[in-house]
This record gives sequence, structure tokens and C-alpha cells, in this order.
Amino acid sequence: MSSTATRTLRGALAGVAAAAVWAVQQPLDRRLFGFPYDDTELLGRLVVRKGSWQPAGVGLHLANGAVFGAVYANVAPSLPLPPALRGPLAGFAEHLATWPGAAVVDRVHPARSDLPRLWGSGRAFAQGAWRHALFGFVLGELERRLNPPEEIVLPVGETVASTNGHGSAANLATQGPARP
Repeated sequence: MSSTATRTLRGALAGVAAAAVWAVQQPLDRRLFGFPYDDTELLGRLVVRKGSWQPAGVGLHLANGAVFGAVYANVAPSLPLPPALRGPLAGFAEHLATWPGAAVVDRVHPARSDLPRLWGSGRAFAQGAWRHALFGFVLGELERRLNPPEEIVLPVGETVASTNGHGSAANLATQGPARP
């Protein structure tokens, strides 16, 4: 498997884990923010009109995490930020980029009458910001551990380096063979 494919797969796994943490903690943040917004419900009710939406919602949520994690794993190394900030800032950037979609959800979601109105709610915005920052933190830390930066290995030997740190004089370019 190529290093890019391995990096992508590990990023996807980190994304799934981060999305799982997000989903598991939602009941707690719903109490803390005092707002009944649940991302897995929003996704699940998008595809399951009647009955149990939870399995579909969790599955879609984890799939979204995998896609975001796969992309993140390939983009993060080029971001000009300290590694510890890359994940949370990527998560928060995604929140800011997708938040306007809440207005569309409130208008066209098939189960909009069963869901809380998101657009215009400061609590929903703050709750989403918290969730994205948490997701980004978990994603960033897991991805960084699963895909450590590649180390540059330089050959070291007496012909390449010397105790003075400048290399061996025997390796200097000359017009002919070195003379003893």
C-alpha cells in the first residue's frame, strides 16, 4: 500500500473515532447548552422517515467523519500551523463553512417539523462550534499519532561527518585523486 493510501486510511480511521466521540458526548452537551440539537438525528431523519433513525444517523455521521479525516490527513501536513492547532482549527473552519446550511435545513429537511430550528439560535451555533472543536481536537491528535511526520535519515559515517561538524577533508573536490 502506498504511503498516501496509508496516510488517507489512517486519517479516515481517526475521523471515524473523532465522530464517534462527538456522537457519544451529544447527550451531555445537549444538557449543558440547553438545546435539543442532535447531528445524528438530523442525518438519520434525512433518510429514515418513520421508525428508528438512530442507526442511519450514526452511520452517516461516522461516514462524514471518515471523509473529513481522510482529507484532513493529506492536507494537515502542509498547513502553516503548529500541529496541535491544526485539528481544532480545521474543525472550527468546517463549522463556520457549513453553518449557513442550517438555514437550508430549517426550510427543506424532510423532518423539519420534528427538529429544533437551528438558524438564528445562538445556543445551536455555540453547540455546533463546541462539537466541531472537539471533533477537530480528537481528529488532529489521533491523526498526528497514526501518521507521524516522516523522519529524514541521513547516512552518518566517518566519510560524511567528522567531529568538527564539517565533514571529512577527504571528501573535498579535487582535480585528481587525493594524495596522502
